[in-house]
Amino acid sequence: MDNSHYGFDPTYGYTLATLLNVSSPKEPIYFDEFWQKRYRHALTVNPAPQITLIHEDKFGWRVFSIGYTSTDSFPIKGWLLVPTLGEVKRGFIVGHGYGGRNEPDYHLPFTDAALLFPCFRGLSLSTHPPISNESNFHVLHNIECKDDYILAGCVDDAWVSVSALLSLFPSLVGHLGYLGVSFSGGIGALALAFELRISKGHLNIPTFGHLPLRLRLESIGSARSIQQYYCAHKKTALKTLTYFDAALAAKRIKIPMHCACALFDPCVAPPGQFAIYNALPKQKQLYVLEAGHHNYQYQLHQENELLNQLNIFFESMG
Repeated sequence: MDNSHYGFDPTYGYTLATLLNVSSPKEPIYFDEFWQKRYRHALTVNPAPQITLIHEDKFGWRVFSIGYTSTDSFPIKGWLLVPTLGEVKRGFIVGHGYGGRNEPDYHLPFTDAALLFPCFRGLSLSTHPPISNESNFHVLHNIECKDDYILAGCVDDAWVSVSALLSLFPSLVGHLGYLGVSFSGGIGALALAFELRISKGHLNIPTFGHLPLRLRLESIGSARSIQQYYCAHKKTALKTLTYFDAALAAKRIKIPMHCACALFDPCVAPPGQFAIYNALPKQKQLYVLEAGHHNYQYQLHQENELLNQLNIFFESMG
């Protein structure tokens, strides 16, 4: 893998064997209390989703725009896909990376499912000044206080998205899945640690794993932004960020999980990704990617293999 234009080695010297031995860091005393309180509050929110038909049939899907209300009365927008033909038997919340999302993923193989694609607060369709929609600044928004930190609100958005989908499809209780990639992989781990309405989850090159390594291993993108902030504000950063370690959250996830973790990644250091996978206590499956956030020769082949695995993994839900 070519790393010449990064100025550092995005494997960080780890092999698959050593990655599978990365453990979780020490956790703050009130980790559970902090997140349980937020989850209980998120469940009180009535999202009142509103949908508008955009396409009657696009690649076999009826496509809707959707808007609903999250915590702090925050307006969330996104897309809803419903199969043009057949019965809706399952539902999925499908997150996005820190680059946001321009459209739904029409290629997902879940043709008997309703797919909700939320844009988390401050990003893509859910832009909301003064929150920056640039990942390097978004990740720092209100970092001075863990209760107001933007990532806490994004986890709320994941929970409220479940409420929104169930309000539209009440029959899907017990038949919901979550798919998160990169940014929404980390958000997903934090959300699924306490979410009781999701049956199975998938995390793809997930962020926010193992804070001490995340602060130390040279990276690009939002991780570098966090590292720079930490260098200038160590105490403030740690007071907040220790509560947003996806590897600590993963220890609490009780549902079957599928993860895709990369051996080479300049944005999300592989040890952080594997720390999340390693911490999962229950049934779990791993697909090893050659790289994340980096183009490589067999990328399309691996993406197709991964889709096939996910199709099988999510075949039975609930």
